[in-house]
Amino acid sequence: MLNIGVLVSGGGTNLQAVIDAIESGYIPNSKIVTVISSKNDAYALERARKYGISGVYISRKDFESQKQYDEALVKSMRERDVELVLLCGFLSILGDTFINEFERRIINVHPALIPSFCGKGYYGLKVHEEAIKFGAKITGATVHFVELEPDAGPIIVQKAVEIKDDDTPEILQKRVMEEAEWILMPLAVKLYAENKLEIVDRRVLRKE
Repeated sequence: MLNIGVLVSGGGTNLQAVIDAIESGYIPNSKIVTVISSKNDAYALERARKYGISGVYISRKDFESQKQYDEALVKSMRERDVELVLLCGFLSILGDTFINEFERRIINVHPALIPSFCGKGYYGLKVHEEAIKFGAKITGATVHFVELEPDAGPIIVQKAVEIKDDDTPEILQKRVMEEAEWILMPLAVKLYAENKLEIVDRRVLRKE
């Protein structure tokens, strides 16, 4: 059984997509054992409670340093024997203490086709605002392994989504979620759970 920990900051729609995929059997032999939120009013914590999943609020503001915050997150994950960490709209920064603890075992979903519209400062609606402002015709979502540099880890899966002429950032955000994010995150977790991912240099290869 693969024990999964999920880091969240908001509504948790990608969390819900993974929960549904586990419940349906699409993701095999896996269980979400903890959901940790950087905000105490995140609806993702309510989603966790509905499914009997432990929900924890750990705020960066409560710690003097990044290292102390990382250590608190690591401690909470260790208590639940977490083997794979998912970032589902987690807006707090993770430092090297946490990332090194779970090296190649942290997966993030980014709402654009990396390397476009990504990196420091690109999160939430900002990503979609910039894609529209740039005049891009295609955007999408990317699921990747996490490294210390934002959005720079090896890419697991990507999916393109059309940008329409009358899109607002909010409309585009919703389409990217529905057509890409909610499909890709469960797929990446499924492949990881089935031990079908292999990293060669910077490329993530899918084993048969």
